[in-house]
Amino acid sequence: MGNKGIYTALSGAVAQNQRLDTIANNIANVNTTGFKKDRQVFKEYLTAAEKVPDVIQVPKIPASIESFYDLQSADKGYVDSSGTYTDMTQGSVRSTGNPLDLAVEGQGFFEVLTPRGVRFTRNGGFKISPQGQLVTRQGYQVLRQGQGAPETRTIPISSRNLTVSYNGNIFEGEEQVAQLSVMTIADADALRKEGESLYSVKPNYNMQMTPATDAQVHQGFLETSNVNIVDEMTKMIKTSRNFESLQKAIKAFDSMNGKLVNEVAKV
Repeated sequence: MGNKGIYTALSGAVAQNQRLDTIANNIANVNTTGFKKDRQVFKEYLTAAEKVPDVIQVPKIPASIESFYDLQSADKGYVDSSGTYTDMTQGSVRSTGNPLDLAVEGQGFFEVLTPRGVRFTRNGGFKISPQGQLVTRQGYQVLRQGQGAPETRTIPISSRNLTVSYNGNIFEGEEQVAQLSVMTIADADALRKEGESLYSVKPNYNMQMTPATDAQVHQGFLETSNVNIVDEMTKMIKTSRNFESLQKAIKAFDSMNGKLVNEVAKV
């Protein structure tokens, strides 16, 4: 029992440490434009599968050490990390007054072209490149809606004197020069973070993607991170305390094992 207990506590400590890393990353990106917070997911390994659901098992053997506390397979339970998922809830929209800053309200991602291929982003902090194209702050080309290869869907911009409508149409004066490619991803789990506020499609994932009809583009605004700093700090404190408690449990199990080896063996 002692050996099994220490491994259960150890798996819990590892899980809490992973959760701390996730929370710390969220806090570090509280001011990152368009950032979406992550959540750590855990599950009970093995024990849950062995338990009879919704049944209280009452020992039916004479009083003994085994029947005093029915473990219900808890001595075989471990914490299993299922990874993280990204919370895609809307961040608040703040005014910048910059006509090249664009924010998406609703479910939608800007399409951009990077050296690694097409990627998706909620960070609409754009600029005009020396070649006269609309690009991200990193220099990746912003794409317009249309058919053909991504390289043919870049957006030429001659000046900052432009107007962007709610549906993503870009006007220079009275002339429409392009319509931004704002796409809705049917299953957000199809996306994975790549850094620089970019998302790519997971390998071998059959992703359904359509133009975002319910999203609105706001010119002169940026979407802030959806991280709530108070909420994250509260979770960090709670997780840290859980980690410390598990450390104490590990030390207690280790002490018990030491006594079993060094003292009981002498009897």
